[in-house]
Amino acid sequence: MVSHRTEHDLIGGRRVPADSYYGIHTLRALENFPLSGIPMSAHPELVNALACVKEAAALAHGDLGTLTRSQVDAVVAACREIREGRLHEQFVVDVLQGGAGTSANMNANEVIANRALELLGHAKGDYERLHPNDDVNRAQSTNDVYPTAVKLALVTSAGRLMDGMAILANAFTDRGGAFAKTVKLGRTQLQDAVPMTLGQEFDTFALTVRDDALLVKRASQALCEVNLGGTAIGTGLNTDPGFTQAAVAHLAVVASVQVRAARDAVESTQGMGGFLQLSGALRQFALRLSKICNDLRLLGSGPHAGLGEIRLPPVQAGSSIMPGKVNPVVPEAVNQVCFDVIGADAAVSAAAQAGQLQLNAFEPLIAHHLLNSTNRLDAACRTLAERCVRGIVANEQRLRDLVEGSAGLATALNPVIGYQKATQLARDCVVTGRPVRELAASSGTFLPGELEELLDPWRLAHPER
Repeated sequence: MVSHRTEHDLIGGRRVPADSYYGIHTLRALENFPLSGIPMSAHPELVNALACVKEAAALAHGDLGTLTRSQVDAVVAACREIREGRLHEQFVVDVLQGGAGTSANMNANEVIANRALELLGHAKGDYERLHPNDDVNRAQSTNDVYPTAVKLALVTSAGRLMDGMAILANAFTDRGGAFAKTVKLGRTQLQDAVPMTLGQEFDTFALTVRDDALLVKRASQALCEVNLGGTAIGTGLNTDPGFTQAAVAHLAVVASVQVRAARDAVESTQGMGGFLQLSGALRQFALRLSKICNDLRLLGSGPHAGLGEIRLPPVQAGSSIMPGKVNPVVPEAVNQVCFDVIGADAAVSAAAQAGQLQLNAFEPLIAHHLLNSTNRLDAACRTLAERCVRGIVANEQRLRDLVEGSAGLATALNPVIGYQKATQLARDCVVTGRPVRELAASSGTFLPGELEELLDPWRLAHPER
């Protein structure tokens, strides 16, 4: 038989499972928001960030003497246990919730208070000795705690994403070096263009990823401005003198993030600029990463009836009916992550503009989507690098044949014979199937050895040399 304890709030009393660390406010949130089925513990970065904020606040109160030393030590110890991964299963409120994150903050207050009470030798729910709101939440509000924690969580997840992006960029660079002397035919509008190297193509992929990593980094830095100490609307009502400065200073140490107090806490409490900046950076990367995956699938298509210029590593059977078929499943999976991130950006944008006056009530949705997006893109980068890019090989013979047989080589003859005559050569190449080199040689227009220099594929791929 499950035993219970009774807790009270403004609505009345409720029985809470005696062994739970959460309390009545969390219990009501469980009942009120059966929405996604995803508990806050699905975002461990956010749980840890909330613990960081509460620990920093307790340390500030220790400096100010506004909590007893035993209370401070117990709260700090409870927070550190949470940051080590303990009690995460007690963070049970749904990621989608009304109240601008109030339920998430209440959940954290209750878990920390009840664990601290245990450490002090008291029973869970003995709030006269240490109260979730009066003590753990002292000089705080959901409206400064939750945004600060979300920003910390996003800085952490964005840091991992940047590491994943570096792994992917390095994988592309490695392949770019391996293919540096592999000449191929470039394409525009999916039609033959002029020669380039496969290395140039892969180096371009690497630069794309690195450029977008810089955008993520700038957005992450913008999130380091926090409104902790602003309480309800940014004015700092009910804060103890000196609390904001002390709490933010401790938070920088506790979280190992160079957070700084908001220039204007009222603006920071209602403003969604940092979240929009990060969402925009993730959206751009998702769009460009999806384009890269499309290119990889095109370049590896076939292997005989498609472009077939590269071979993606075979990682699993591709068909339940066609023997031997291998599909580009890793780029396809990454494409889907990218589509999800693009959709999440639309939801974040809608939520960000929907706030009214001094607060945005929809930050839980913003937090949920941005944490999902950063973590999924990180996993996508690492998977694409490890399971696909590093194993790509070039189909050298196919690449050479396509270059030599392309009408696009006639472009190199423009400066010598003019656009009109070069156009005729290209047209004859397409109609007869004879290479441009052969048609040009039979025209009697060029000196011996001149065509070899003019149509040298390596020179055409590096005209500056």
